[in-house]
Amino acid sequence: MSRNVCITAVEGHTGHLIADLLLRHEEFPDISKVDSIVGLTLHPRHHHAKELQSLGARIVHHVPGRERTMVNTLKDTGCDTICLVPPAHKDKFDICVELVKAAKKAGIQNVLLISSAGADYADPQRQPRLREFIELESLVLSTKGDPSTPLGHSPCVIRAGFYAENILLYAPQAQSEGILPLPIGKNHKFAPVALGDVTQVAAHVLSGRGQHGFDDKHRGQMMIVTGPQLCAGEELATAASAALGTPMEFEDISHAEAKKVLKAQASEVDESEREYLLEYYSLVREGKTNYIATTAFHDVTGRHPMQPTEFFKTYSEEMRPKKKIKTNQS
Repeated sequence: MSRNVCITAVEGHTGHLIADLLLRHEEFPDISKVDSIVGLTLHPRHHHAKELQSLGARIVHHVPGRERTMVNTLKDTGCDTICLVPPAHKDKFDICVELVKAAKKAGIQNVLLISSAGADYADPQRQPRLREFIELESLVLSTKGDPSTPLGHSPCVIRAGFYAENILLYAPQAQSEGILPLPIGKNHKFAPVALGDVTQVAAHVLSGRGQHGFDDKHRGQMMIVTGPQLCAGEELATAASAALGTPMEFEDISHAEAKKVLKAQASEVDESEREYLLEYYSLVREGKTNYIATTAFHDVTGRHPMQPTEFFKTYSEEMRPKKKIKTNQS
């Protein structure tokens, strides 16, 4: 049975890394080979798109706005499987709705949606960007009861936790002051997950085969993938200190200050993504992220997700202070 995969938003880190894993399958023996990969991108000249093209992917310009055109675009790719990665765009929700509707009409059989952990706890008024993911999940899963389309035969949803890589946005403070400034309060915890762990799960799902599309172990699953350790701000700083071999401190900053920091240090990040980050931080402050979910990762990959100390060791060059930091004892 052939497997031709279309991955959306390959200009972004998530879509790019999923495609990269599938294209480099010979380096990852536990990930099955797929027959072809199409990268759908809003920015075909992006270096991520060009890199994937050099590895053998076909890059297709994603021009949202007209459902009929999107249906034809998907049909032209020849894909039987779509990995729906919401793009970093102010119209992310509308773009994804159009993609789901087009996939139904294009006769695509398998759909994997990359969603967000915590979205089910989000308040529509206080955390609208997060809540959008629930609407997208509902749209994807509702195809299960629609006999007019094959899209409902083989769905899967991965709710990805807070990407640990987002902490790298605060590397300037870590390097100059030895602090992690996060607006998460002091009383509650969350479990940051390495992007690579989420994309490993996605690659296994997309390449797995079963009688009805995806492997029966994955088909119909709602997979929540967080990191393996609950961390309050202080515990995150402790993990960073142990990994970097130098003192790091947590600073609980206000929502307003966090907004300014993100605007100054993440100017290349779409405003909708900055809004998402701020909303997720508010979930932490509200005590709605005090859980871990690693069973799906272990069941799918047979391994355990990356620990915070291991993550900080991986990115030690970006995070390690450039000069000796004065502590209260020095």
